[in-house]
Amino acid sequence: MQTPNKLIPDLHSLIQNIRSGQRSAFEELDRSIEAARSDACRHVFMDTLFESAKSELSEKPFQSKPLAGLAVSVKDLFDIQGQVTKAGSIVLKNAPPATSDANAVTRLRQAGACLIGRTHMSEFAFSGVGVNPHYGTPANAALIDVPRIPGGSSSGAAISVATGAAHMGLGTDTGGSIRIPAALNGLVGFKSTASLVPKGGALPLSTTLDTVCAITRSVRDAILAHEILSGLTVCRSISPVQEVRLAYTETLFMDGADDYIAETFDRTLKLLRDAGAQLIKIELPELKELAQIAEMGNFSAAESYTWHQHLLKEHGEQYDPRVALRIQRGAQMSASDYLGLIKARSDWLARMHLALQPFDALLSPTVPILPPAIAEVAPGADRDDVFFKINALLLRNPSVINMLDGCAISIPCHAPDAPPCGLMIWQTAMQDERILNIASEIERLLNSL
Repeated sequence: MQTPNKLIPDLHSLIQNIRSGQRSAFEELDRSIEAARSDACRHVFMDTLFESAKSELSEKPFQSKPLAGLAVSVKDLFDIQGQVTKAGSIVLKNAPPATSDANAVTRLRQAGACLIGRTHMSEFAFSGVGVNPHYGTPANAALIDVPRIPGGSSSGAAISVATGAAHMGLGTDTGGSIRIPAALNGLVGFKSTASLVPKGGALPLSTTLDTVCAITRSVRDAILAHEILSGLTVCRSISPVQEVRLAYTETLFMDGADDYIAETFDRTLKLLRDAGAQLIKIELPELKELAQIAEMGNFSAAESYTWHQHLLKEHGEQYDPRVALRIQRGAQMSASDYLGLIKARSDWLARMHLALQPFDALLSPTVPILPPAIAEVAPGADRDDVFFKINALLLRNPSVINMLDGCAISIPCHAPDAPPCGLMIWQTAMQDERILNIASEIERLLNSL
């Protein structure tokens, strides 16, 4: 067992050290580049930006900026001016370079980020597993007994942060693509309310569900990332866990959970109870309706097919077959099906809002399983059944919050030197500040034990 290097400070610690003169931004960039070149970062970067990062750091006064010139990685579906946005696919490798930065990239640059490279991802962001048949799959940074899946689709973003190659990994979350790799690698992943961060310049998967967000090493870093990406200020209000009403449910979220995940989640609930937290178990039968709603189709298939249909006709053989299969399902949805899906979601949202209104936050395991070996789900028709089973399990819990149009954060809740396990803290839309503050207090409590 190996956890992300505890000797790597979080963003806040590094920024304080740089501003106090204890560390140099140039030395920190060199450390990040060294980590990015290490074996632990094999298949993490689609393209590296080492020289341009060094040049920017030399030319601009970064020390007073929020990110102080520290290394940030960018998922390969965001435009960076002058570069080709491939989205983890060979289909777009000869596309014209971007003429401008994505909105999120612009905000990171303005905050003083040094962009260290474009990170690997599941092709077109269509998988929670993180394997890529075209460019290779980065190995999980927390479990190194055998090469294990990193989680997706923001696979490279997670490993870049876990290894110290980057101190923040910009990514997206459509059904868990930030929270899944964060949970599987012992990191923090915050999915904000989707409308709070502009998506311009990011290649879409689902225009309804896509969220631009980031992976970090701590909750306070997640708050900083959210403030930069959203342009909002998070009011810090640390309320003891005794003063918040927390709910949890076994409905859906615990189905098929590994014994280890179930035991670690139970252990976390006990620790919170022992600290005086108000924990209420609820049934939440509305979650059982999701299977019936899914029979109408899903937003990712319908909306991705709209974007991909012409590329599929011309270059379908170049797609990962597993990705193409799911995109093509969108062709089978009629306008009536799509409008019915929108209405069904709206009705479901209304009931969920009523059910969740009495609580400050909900708790659940981020994902119900430990990461399997890459070999179990590697490209190959003989492994497709295993791949789709694992993919469905990984996406199931976090995708509830995307369907809810809510906000959620995954934080590590495992014991020191134990395999990674993510605790997901979540609520409905526009509760971001509350969720971040609750997560900050729970993180403090878990780290103090």
